[in-house]
Amino acid sequence: GLQSKVMSSDNSRDYAVQHMFDRIAARYDLLNRVISLRLDARWRNRAIRTVLSGRHPLILDLGAGTGDLTFAAAKATHGNGRIIGLDFSFHMLTLAQETKRRVRHGGHTHFVLGSALLTPFQDAVFDGVMTAFVLRNVSDLSLFFANAFRVLKPGGKFVSLDMFPPPAGWFSHLYGLYFYRLVPCLGGLLAHNRSAYQYLSESVRQFHSPDRIADMMRDCGFERITMQRFLNGAVCMHQAEKCAP
Repeated sequence: GLQSKVMSSDNSRDYAVQHMFDRIAARYDLLNRVISLRLDARWRNRAIRTVLSGRHPLILDLGAGTGDLTFAAAKATHGNGRIIGLDFSFHMLTLAQETKRRVRHGGHTHFVLGSALLTPFQDAVFDGVMTAFVLRNVSDLSLFFANAFRVLKPGGKFVSLDMFPPPAGWFSHLYGLYFYRLVPCLGGLLAHNRSAYQYLSESVRQFHSPDRIADMMRDCGFERITMQRFLNGAVCMHQAEKCAP
């Protein structure tokens, strides 16, 4: 079953985002595939390859949602690792638990209900920490990165995938028409929740630059920070290390 942990913040934005994800949980994976033109699975696999190390890794997936990244990581370790998925949406994790029984190596995954701003784990226990399409929904990114850094072992890697406003140019105009105008319509059509996908679109439009995210990670102690841009910079993967003292 799901382990219940107390939310770390009474921030009204956190609760609004939590309830929004509860409402769209059932169609969330389908919309991800449609919106990303099925490229999201490829990006997740790139992130997993980056974060895995050692023969029996213990990996934390922050903002695991319905478990897409968690299950893909378990598959990539061929059952030799353990993947812990943490999320604050009960409905998302309920779906992850249902999927767990059907997927290969699902027994090597575990899900915890809780906040990434107050991760309920001891210091320096994970070989890797990963997160996908979560940062834009976090009310305090410095606290998020500080917690990721805290639970990571020295020498461990952190990797994040997220969406960003692409640099100005012809692609950004095309992307704006698609992501800011069409995606909310798709959300209304497929998930019956246009407002949630309007929020997701706006969260990209108003998000920090990839360089600013790298600076925040550096401020929290991460080193060897690198970035890879996909889809003309509309998606970016940050990777970093917690160097040994």
